[in-house]
Amino acid sequence: MLNDLLGAIWRRAPKAARRWTVRFSHPRFAVTAGAIVTDRRGRVLLLKHRFRPGSGWGLPGGFIEKGEHPEEALRRELREEIGLEVEQLKLFAVRTFKKPTQVEIVFMAQALGNPEEFSFEIQEAVWFLPGEFPKELPPDQTELIKRALNDGASLPG
Repeated sequence: MLNDLLGAIWRRAPKAARRWTVRFSHPRFAVTAGAIVTDRRGRVLLLKHRFRPGSGWGLPGGFIEKGEHPEEALRRELREEIGLEVEQLKLFAVRTFKKPTQVEIVFMAQALGNPEEFSFEIQEAVWFLPGEFPKELPPDQTELIKRALNDGASLPG
């Protein structure tokens, strides 16, 4: 009976009040799309970001905007940050993080060409041979790349 009464009150509450109640009572998190981008020679693309914590080295990618599909977000981020197009996009992994509260969708992709134009966010875009990644690359990303490269069925092409 109490639940029915609370439900009736909730349904009659102004839409803005319901929205704010949900916003404050549910955890918030970011969703990002990233990729292990390889070229035809088997090298892996890593970016050095100006604003990324730590050394700045990491996989290319970024935040998914409202209403955007993960694949679209990844393609947009690659175009905006380094002027790169990709093909053979394939879902590889989904990871969650507590700090920051984040869901990361990771794809495998084949590069079409090379990075050409860098946005202000990017210091460097470098192709690395497997096993020659910068020592400053976060260990979780190094392991993710190794796993992807060792899983031949997951590689595009």
